[in-house]
Amino acid sequence: MLANPFTLPEDSHSLVKPKRSLDRETFLLLVAMCLGVVLTLFVVMFNLTPQFSTPQTSKGSEPSSPAVTSPSDTLSPDHVPLATGNEPIDTLFIQSGCAACHTIPGIDAAKGREGPILVLGTTARQRLADPSYHGRATTEWEYVQESILDPGAYVVPGYPDRVMPRWYGQKLSATALEKIVSYLLTVQDPSASTDAPPSPRS
Repeated sequence: MLANPFTLPEDSHSLVKPKRSLDRETFLLLVAMCLGVVLTLFVVMFNLTPQFSTPQTSKGSEPSSPAVTSPSDTLSPDHVPLATGNEPIDTLFIQSGCAACHTIPGIDAAKGREGPILVLGTTARQRLADPSYHGRATTEWEYVQESILDPGAYVVPGYPDRVMPRWYGQKLSATALEKIVSYLLTVQDPSASTDAPPSPRS
């Protein structure tokens, strides 16, 4: 009897199966390789992305971009409790936020560099005499008080304006303000050659 030319040999199925299995393995291998390439590209791109950080500015230089953050940016009236003036002087400066931006001799925690060193027993007189001073103070006491309540009245050369908060009048009681001013007027710059006492409070 003649063999049917359209009939596959009995062992033909065993020849086809390995090929089908090989195709599936090849497909899975290609998928795995593609996933590996994509994952590798993702990791490389992530590592090459610039990591932005806050640029450091030296004392007296203005930040190059308004996006630069400073300690004063984190101060807000909501985060600063009302100072009554009953606090110890170091606690008063820390609680009010002064220590975050200023170095204040005699206050160990006040090592800030955002604003000028507060040696107002020496510098208040000099700033009142500065031709660029346009505030209303006529005495050193008034100047220090004004520099807290209206810091834009005189901006110390080399320091940017609008860094010091304008809302301290809402957060300092009269007693706290008086205590701060009194202390700051006692702080002298040891490198200055002046023996004149601060002008009296008017």
